[in-house]
Amino acid sequence: MKLIFENRELDMTGIHSDSRKIEEGYLFVAVPGTQSDGHSYIEKAIENGAKTIVCRNLPSDLHPGITYIQVKDSAEALGQLASLWNGEPSKHLQLIGVTGTNGKTTVATLLYAVFRKLGYKAGLLSTVCNYINDKAIPATHTTPDAIELNNLLARMVAEGCDYAFMEVSSHAVVQKRIAGLRFKGGIFTNLTRDHLDYHETFEAYRDAKKGFFDLLPSDAFALTNKDDKNGMFMLQNTLANKQTYSFTSFADFKGKILESHFDGTLMTINGTEILTQFVGKFNACNLLAVYGASVLLEQAPDETIVLLSTLQSVSGRFETLRSPDGYTVIVDYAHTPDALTNVLNAINGVLKGNGNVITVVGCGGNRDKGKRPIMAKEAARLSNRVILTSDNPRFEEPDDIINDMVAGLNAIEKKKAVSITDRKEAIRTACLLAQTGDVILIAGKGHEDYQEIKGVKKHFDDREIVREIFNS
Repeated sequence: MKLIFENRELDMTGIHSDSRKIEEGYLFVAVPGTQSDGHSYIEKAIENGAKTIVCRNLPSDLHPGITYIQVKDSAEALGQLASLWNGEPSKHLQLIGVTGTNGKTTVATLLYAVFRKLGYKAGLLSTVCNYINDKAIPATHTTPDAIELNNLLARMVAEGCDYAFMEVSSHAVVQKRIAGLRFKGGIFTNLTRDHLDYHETFEAYRDAKKGFFDLLPSDAFALTNKDDKNGMFMLQNTLANKQTYSFTSFADFKGKILESHFDGTLMTINGTEILTQFVGKFNACNLLAVYGASVLLEQAPDETIVLLSTLQSVSGRFETLRSPDGYTVIVDYAHTPDALTNVLNAINGVLKGNGNVITVVGCGGNRDKGKRPIMAKEAARLSNRVILTSDNPRFEEPDDIINDMVAGLNAIEKKKAVSITDRKEAIRTACLLAQTGDVILIAGKGHEDYQEIKGVKKHFDDREIVREIFNS
């Protein structure tokens, strides 16, 4: 690739922000990070062969033969350069971003599924897995870094994809991972407490989400959940075409739930009745967003409705397993208070008191501690029995995390709760307690097939454990 700065032409063999991945002739972008500052690795990048350095702060010692480019924001520059290096792939795709606390994975994945069923070539960038048409590519982050993100989008273009659907995390917005991308549309699902370990305040977290919509161009659409109190706030400064979806008020895309069962939900979308294979109002809301985005992407409303009725739940999202003994186990990724409340409300809404709800739940280590007592209290409020257990403790002691959760319970709530640190034993205990007609919710990890303990990811899959118990 060649870049021209002030009539000077630069030859490059590659771009990276990780000095360990720099090779001869590369351009190195020094980006300040949460753990370390890329400016500290400029010398290492040069040793490894970097010929061009992009940085915010120029080093005190400048090497002869090395080109230094000073920029105001090196994270922004990395996104722009990564896009240019890959031929600006987002300009050759209809790229749709989905942001919000909960529902990002479901909405992005279902949009990808709908457009594949419509016969289009399409890509997906999600927490669970990335896809280029039908080829699966393991995911490492909700939103990859700018280098990997643009590489994946370029591969989608090379494979003939017309559309790409991606989750946009608040971290990705603040860290400028999406800089240089051109979106055709943005979708807002909802906003509740999460990631305050990183953003520190709810307002900063909210503003990070809004920042995505502020970046949308005038020829894009911005579709927001009008039922969320922050839904219209997201659209305040966007140049995009403003569109809304709602179950409770007037909106461009209006939904209504008629019946709800563990096998699915009967609802209407803009007056048309549809039987879906999803459970709960939160899932109905996700489907409404998928419908709205599909129509805004000029797909036929009637055909979209038909396809929505054929879709199945996303891995680890309200995933239902039936016990030979007549009870039901639901595995869900719910790891925020609001997500847990939504799932438990959906379960109780179907049960209507005809069966007990047993919830197995933990909280991740080295993350927002403030949500731990809230999670426990919501679980106790909406369940008959609660088993507090380990999630991904990371570098914290699991028992300390559980104690933070117990602190949120009053004397009456503590009587319905028990602490079992070993997650496998917690799940086994829940299954032993369950009777015919009961429902067990195993919350927090969903699709994850590991537990992160002291920096090591050890294989652990809630669904595998449940099936093992069913067969024992």
